[in-house]
Amino acid sequence: MVGIVLVLLVACVALGQSNRDMTTGIEGVITVSPTRPGPIRAGSDTPNAAPLPNATFRVTSNEGSVTTFTTDTQGHFRVPLKPGHYSVLLAENRFPRPCGPFEIDVEAGKMTEVEWRCDSGMR
Repeated sequence: MVGIVLVLLVACVALGQSNRDMTTGIEGVITVSPTRPGPIRAGSDTPNAAPLPNATFRVTSNEGSVTTFTTDTQGHFRVPLKPGHYSVLLAENRFPRPCGPFEIDVEAGKMTEVEWRCDSGMR
């Protein structure tokens, strides 16, 4: 009897782990550029893009609003979503131009990796 319970327990743990590994959604980094006004010299070591920290984005589908997420201090994010087509847009007015919408198709059992860039409006 103890052996059967042990086998069932191991099977349940294994199923739980495989479901976590099969997360569906999007993950990535969002940057903003340019980071300073004026022309950038060719070959300059100064980066012209920087992570977009602590920015809140809204995710929508054809049915309407789905969820929101906030980037971390390095502009990274991870959002579980059901398979489907989504649009992602910065929910705040940080820049003179909209940041997004970014269109994305999410596939079942896959975290789709993205790198999106927002325009700071600096010239």
